[in-house]
Amino acid sequence: MRRKSLFLLVPLLLVLLWAGEGNASAAFSDVRPDSWYAQAVEEMEGAGLLSGYPDGRFGPGEPISAAQFVSITARCAGLGPVQGQTNHWASGSLQAALQAGWYDWDEIPPTGEKFDQPIPRQLAVKILMKALLPEVRGDYNAESQKMKDFSRLDGRYYEAVLAAYAAGLTSGDENGNFNPQNGLSRAEACILFQRALKLSGAGEGLPTTPTVPEPEVPQPAVTVQSGVLENGWLQVVGTQLRNEAGQPLVLRGMSSHGLQWYGQYASRQSIQNTARYGANLFRAAMYTGEGGYLSNPTAVRQRLINAVDGAIASDMYVIIDWHILSDGNPMDHLGEAKEFFSDMARRYGDNPAVIYEICNEPNGNVTWERDVKPYAQAVIPAIRTYAPQSVILVGSPTWSQDIHLAAQSPLEGGNLMYTLHFYAGTHGAELRQRIDSALSAGLPVFVSEWGTSRADGGGGVFLQEAGEWLDFLARRGISWANWSLCDKNETSAALNPGTSPDETWAWENLSPSGQFVFSRFSDA
Repeated sequence: MRRKSLFLLVPLLLVLLWAGEGNASAAFSDVRPDSWYAQAVEEMEGAGLLSGYPDGRFGPGEPISAAQFVSITARCAGLGPVQGQTNHWASGSLQAALQAGWYDWDEIPPTGEKFDQPIPRQLAVKILMKALLPEVRGDYNAESQKMKDFSRLDGRYYEAVLAAYAAGLTSGDENGNFNPQNGLSRAEACILFQRALKLSGAGEGLPTTPTVPEPEVPQPAVTVQSGVLENGWLQVVGTQLRNEAGQPLVLRGMSSHGLQWYGQYASRQSIQNTARYGANLFRAAMYTGEGGYLSNPTAVRQRLINAVDGAIASDMYVIIDWHILSDGNPMDHLGEAKEFFSDMARRYGDNPAVIYEICNEPNGNVTWERDVKPYAQAVIPAIRTYAPQSVILVGSPTWSQDIHLAAQSPLEGGNLMYTLHFYAGTHGAELRQRIDSALSAGLPVFVSEWGTSRADGGGGVFLQEAGEWLDFLARRGISWANWSLCDKNETSAALNPGTSPDETWAWENLSPSGQFVFSRFSDA
């Protein structure tokens, strides 16, 4: 649809209220004509896009609240209010923005406790970018160098803030700092709105059609994190993983690479290093083929046990992963799998930390009904004999992407979740839609492997796409493990070549992928 001029759209727009109430004013008594923000305020006020207080003030130095900022953004984007959860004047607009995916539950809870608090700069920029400039991207290496205080930026805001720098929405203060945790004054917010409006329409105003919210999917309450001592036994309730007390829980951490190749990075020190950065999950990837368990069961099994014990010692949840790959049909080694998982469940069945992933990535000429489901129906009882309440993860055909087939014919039994794997440089909106469809059908989803690279482990690093994925998972309370904790010469590896597995890691030991992923462990 062709866009009309900004100044011709005034009759179609609601007046933007900085204070939530008040009448439009042609001039503000506290805005000096020679001030740095005067032109922006005059232009916005002249277009009918903002108003001040009843006493004629604009309040340029006063902080803008989350409610004010979001409601203005919603009106700019044509996003109408929906039924809110409180009686606050902006509740309907904030609820609509939340459902549209502009921000997450914990950032501005719909219960209202943060509505009237100042909005942090990094969150304000994220909301503006998602609402008005959603297609803009910024190069990590180029844009991050423009921020002297880039290290203060929370990982969940990388994508939006880097895109904002690339678009010219913001350039930081006179010292080159973005000040991500600080609030915004009304004057600063006015500048951002003016720039975003012009950037979104090349100076030609706003879209006249509302932003379409994301599909309705089951949404978690605010999730808790931390480790096993605090959360205890896991349980699956509906589509959500929960702790022993019934609170929604999200697990985030690293997957090892193949234990037969990079087992040194499944050491106790390496696992503890991830916990220091906020991880509460470790996945021990025990390849069955490729020279792994089926070729050398005694040595590889012991490496797995060492990794599991190391994770438990670090107060982390740990996935025992039967990592089929070249042996793509899990039925090919059903007997060995039953024996192995019976042994592991006997060993760890009374430990709340341990999760069992029974088939990593079924692939090839494999179907859900003929192969994977019967395999799961045979292996799960072997685990349940000794671990009756542990969570069990089940893969699906096409390298654990066909969760829609599992949703059509799920397994019977409790505390089961279904894995989906993705790589940010290869997989995008189609798989996210598949997740939403599965959740809507009541299927619990666990992302037990994902990477910042292409599916082959190379390319990228695709940090923008990865950020979009992690924001998506966070909004749905979905747990994940990143591939992989090693120093292999591929972009998906989290460590720089030569990093010692037996020393405490500094930030510089992490690869670009590792720095991004480690910064996202503690996403609320």
